[in-house]
Amino acid sequence: MESAEIRRRWLSFFEERGHAVVPSASLIADDPTLLLVNAGMVPFKPYFLGETKPPAPRATSVQKCVRTPDIEEVGKTTRHGTFFQMCGNFSFGDYFKEGAIKYAWELLTSSVADGGYGLEPEKLWITVYLDDDEAEQIWREKIGVPSERIQRLGKKDNFWSMGVPGPCGPCSEINYDRGPEFGVEGGPAVNDERYVEIWNLVFMQYERGAGDGKEDFPILGDLPSKNIDTGLGLERLAMILQGVQNMYETDTLRVVMDKATELTGVRYGAAQGTDVSMRVVADHIRTSVMLIGDGVTPGNEGRGYVLRRIMRRAIRNMRLMGATGPVVQDLVDVVINTMGQQYPELVTDRKRIETVALAEEAAFLKAVKGGTNILDTAVTETRATGGTVLSGDKAFLLHDTWGFPIDLTLEMAAEQGLTVDEPGFRRLMQEQRDRAKADAKAKKTGHADMSAYREIADSAGGTEFTGYATNQGESTIVGLLVNGVSAPAASEGDEVEVVLDRTPFYAEGGGQLADQGRIKLDSGAVIVVRDVQQPVPGVSVHKGSVQVGEVTVGAPAYAAIDISRRRAIARAHSATHLTHQALRDALGPTAAQAGSENSPGRFRFDFGSPNAVPGSVLTDVEQKINDVLSRELDVTAEIMSIDEAKKQGAIAEFGEKYGERVRVVTIGDFSKELCGGTHVGNTAQLGLVKLLGESSIGSGVRRVEALVGVDAYNFLAKEHTVVAQLQELVKGRPEELPEKIASMLGKLKDAEKEIEKFRAEKVLQAAAGLAQNAQDIKGVALVVGQVADGIGADDLRKLVLDVRGRIQGDRPAVVALFTVANDRPLTVIATNEAARERGLKAGDLVRTAAKTLGGGGGGKPDVAQGGGQNPAAVPEAISAVERLVVETV
Repeated sequence: MESAEIRRRWLSFFEERGHAVVPSASLIADDPTLLLVNAGMVPFKPYFLGETKPPAPRATSVQKCVRTPDIEEVGKTTRHGTFFQMCGNFSFGDYFKEGAIKYAWELLTSSVADGGYGLEPEKLWITVYLDDDEAEQIWREKIGVPSERIQRLGKKDNFWSMGVPGPCGPCSEINYDRGPEFGVEGGPAVNDERYVEIWNLVFMQYERGAGDGKEDFPILGDLPSKNIDTGLGLERLAMILQGVQNMYETDTLRVVMDKATELTGVRYGAAQGTDVSMRVVADHIRTSVMLIGDGVTPGNEGRGYVLRRIMRRAIRNMRLMGATGPVVQDLVDVVINTMGQQYPELVTDRKRIETVALAEEAAFLKAVKGGTNILDTAVTETRATGGTVLSGDKAFLLHDTWGFPIDLTLEMAAEQGLTVDEPGFRRLMQEQRDRAKADAKAKKTGHADMSAYREIADSAGGTEFTGYATNQGESTIVGLLVNGVSAPAASEGDEVEVVLDRTPFYAEGGGQLADQGRIKLDSGAVIVVRDVQQPVPGVSVHKGSVQVGEVTVGAPAYAAIDISRRRAIARAHSATHLTHQALRDALGPTAAQAGSENSPGRFRFDFGSPNAVPGSVLTDVEQKINDVLSRELDVTAEIMSIDEAKKQGAIAEFGEKYGERVRVVTIGDFSKELCGGTHVGNTAQLGLVKLLGESSIGSGVRRVEALVGVDAYNFLAKEHTVVAQLQELVKGRPEELPEKIASMLGKLKDAEKEIEKFRAEKVLQAAAGLAQNAQDIKGVALVVGQVADGIGADDLRKLVLDVRGRIQGDRPAVVALFTVANDRPLTVIATNEAARERGLKAGDLVRTAAKTLGGGGGGKPDVAQGGGQNPAAVPEAISAVERLVVETV
């Protein structure tokens, strides 16, 4: 049974039994404590925590997940992987243990003809929590599983929580016996390789307190309502139903390894080393495609770094297997063709996914070339000191800065006859991991800070947003926080967070900045609102300060936004939509939105593009936007189902979380996007849009910045003034300015070259005199002294080498000249071969001089350069060089 069919049967089974089918959420977690969705229940977390009411009492999903704590282990075993799909069914206060157990058993053991998976009941083993008599009894008496195939395990294995205070409960796991070829008998308590877990049923019935680890926390009591959260690993079930040894041999991964074989000639199963590489490639390429599909782009931080790291591991392992050219295109296509059966959006977004992936491959191949130069330098330096071990910090630098996998550094160092300080490298890597873990642990405590907001939400409900229709209106204060703590009242001067039952204030979101304004009470009290956020879905928190009087919970209030600010932001937001569509028209669908910020009078828009946008294209985009403004198109908003929005071609932003009902903003016949922000009523209200330019903000991501309305007019007015001033200076018409200014700059550059040539000739004229006046130090010709100030490093180097060349070839010679440029002393020292044979090395001499000058320097034995901070120390540095020459010879 193919993976796509396993997925289809799961959703169909539970939909027929009254479960709402919930599409997989984006891998980009809508959770500040997570980089990526790492479990099937993550999108349902707000429901289990009581932050939001579930849309239905029963739900089911097949959720995309990525886990990356052990990336280095992927490939070494057949059990580690980064991407997986978690099939889940959920009950929110509806059915409990008996219902969950019966559903699981029915789906697993029903025949294929009847819509089940057709597993043999006698091969299924059950584990329950140590003291969960209820679950054990259901399995034995209601389902008919014999006692000898039911085992009890402790808190570590069969008890679940989120790792923070909140819901928790015992688990019951269903395990499949793969047979004696996979190890000894005795059930999952003895051998989890033979008895592989396929389905975990979590019975959320308790509330836990604070504590560390999986076992060290108290149970505070029962939950008000009992919930069900189950998870079946699709890849594990596919392994069983497809009769293969491990997940890498299942249909969605095997095809990737087959393509890798085609590209490299290496066959899976031929050797342990290449098998590891094959598994790395299969897992990492699939994960990369899924991440890019959900809007992640390679970068050096967060989820972008995760993507970059796994892509580079995959490319590196292809090279280890013999691939010499680009390989990503073919591998990505295989993944899209296979996974596209389950996730059609991959096929739709094929071009964008390929563009991002190919750009990262090109960047890595370039980095390999640059990193190789750094490695060569490190090898040379190590050898120069007589060492045979490349330091751990060098290996870490190559890994962290250039993306060099450690195995690449090991291999290339070995080719140069060196080993690598692996313990030192591992120590630095561990320190980096420890810092990351500490950050993650600190983030987890964020749930504690949300309790006050959740209490308000529970008692008063959500905040009704009235800002689409009005800029002001009556409301009631239903929640008040002072210094982050709930309070019944606040006084003049207090910094407060206010929750209203209804508000015209827009809370920051979707790239749009929050409204500002005032909240007035009947008592005369006034709150100045500086920011509005939604820390809990549906609850708007107005942040500001009490300007006058006393504020109390329950008091009637009148909320009014800053209208001019709102209108300026609305103009910017509508302009962003126009820019998005115009860029897609010019560059294609790969120019998908990757972020934005709409502020008063200006906006920035991030979009996918592997290359810089030519100036001519940007000019055309700007022209198209302003043409739309002149057409006076109406801007409308409509609430509809997400499916209807997709049918109408509405564009959705990557990483945004949408419900079943969405708001679609349409600008005439030009643009249609899912958006919750505020907009103008007609494009004519924008007045003017001026694109200031575009730049790179990361691999495959560009940023356009622009001005709107009056801000755009003021910018052009200033530009006009500057152009008028230039016209006066160069005596030309506006259209002649580029040519005239280019001509002036060319003449200036030619003059600078002539001046430089004259300066160099003047400097070199002194060479003959300096060589003739060389001191004789025990047979060594020593030229040392200070030349005219202002000579640059290049000219000083030329002079030193010229003087050295004028001294008879078989006579040992040392030339050490000093100058002061830009108030900083500089020295260049050169020796010939005869001097080096007598122990006089330029690098040693420069270090002595530079130390005296209060700086540093270095170079090769024949020529070296240094500098310092103290120009007054030049005479002392000259004496130091003379002393070292005398001492050496």
